[in-house]
Amino acid sequence: MYYVIMKSHDIRRNLATEQYLMNNKQFDEPLLLFYYEGPCVIVGRNQNTQEELNQDYVDAHHIVVTRRLSGGGAVYQDLGNLCFSFVVDADSEEFGDFKSFTQPIVDALHQMGATTAEVSGRNDMLVDGKKFSGSAMYTRDGKTFSHGTLMLDVDQSVLPEVLKVPADKLASKGIQSVRSRVTNLRPYLAPEYQQLTVPEFRDILLLRLFGANDLSEIQDRQYQVTAEDQAAIDQLYENIYSNWDWVYGKSPAFTLKKRQHFTMGTIDARLTVTGGKISAIKFYGDFFGAKDVADLQTALLGVQYDHEHVVQALATFDLNAYFTGIDAEALTNLLTR
Repeated sequence: MYYVIMKSHDIRRNLATEQYLMNNKQFDEPLLLFYYEGPCVIVGRNQNTQEELNQDYVDAHHIVVTRRLSGGGAVYQDLGNLCFSFVVDADSEEFGDFKSFTQPIVDALHQMGATTAEVSGRNDMLVDGKKFSGSAMYTRDGKTFSHGTLMLDVDQSVLPEVLKVPADKLASKGIQSVRSRVTNLRPYLAPEYQQLTVPEFRDILLLRLFGANDLSEIQDRQYQVTAEDQAAIDQLYENIYSNWDWVYGKSPAFTLKKRQHFTMGTIDARLTVTGGKISAIKFYGDFFGAKDVADLQTALLGVQYDHEHVVQALATFDLNAYFTGIDAEALTNLLTR
């Protein structure tokens, strides 16, 4: 087995590195990748990004959002989480057989004192019945990667905020995440491992997985990303993982109902969003206005569905002429918040 220690703390660059190494490098043995990153949300390949996120919280806290190639549900990560990825020949493992990758990690955690850690269900690892890891898998052109999370010391207070799905998200064809009880690993490790940093935790796992006593014993198994590799990785970063069309535009169509009562009447807006853009919108309600709201409906078709772009699309309209006595900012907040 070979391994790569990624230096970036940007999930988008790390996923780009994973994709590049899988698709463009040939190894005669499995490849193991370790990486960790700042606060971010990674949605599964088949998910509706906007349905999974509390976008207001994401924006306010500058949380990176991206989409991965593999399926499964949305996850939140920060610098207290360690990611692993095994890249193998597709014919060496059955697709969906997560245990062949996760059981060696569980065995290593047992040696570190987390004796109740176990592989559970389709793609999870639990400790004392609570989830600390989820995995996902992707295969292409004869190669497969199985990657997953290891929550050593994640800020769990963020989880219900960033992945809180607003009540007005009505219907979607995306695959929605299943919320589980989660926990950090740190409290379950033996005393001598309680103060480990994420890099120290990573290095101990690496030694356990290789059956080595010191990193110097496995230096010849480490692959170093070259300047040529990095140039190609940077292109994947730009073209895919930091690209709005990939992160949001790939979301399946979904329907929203946005309804609010104002002093001067009630607005009930129904929207369909396809590919991250408004594909249909209709205003209902008992509001008053001198002009026909059909003008606004037409102006919003094809607009990228976020607060900034909706505000831009309506900037040239006197919204009071359509919704008398209703504040323009309140209207745009209703549509997008």
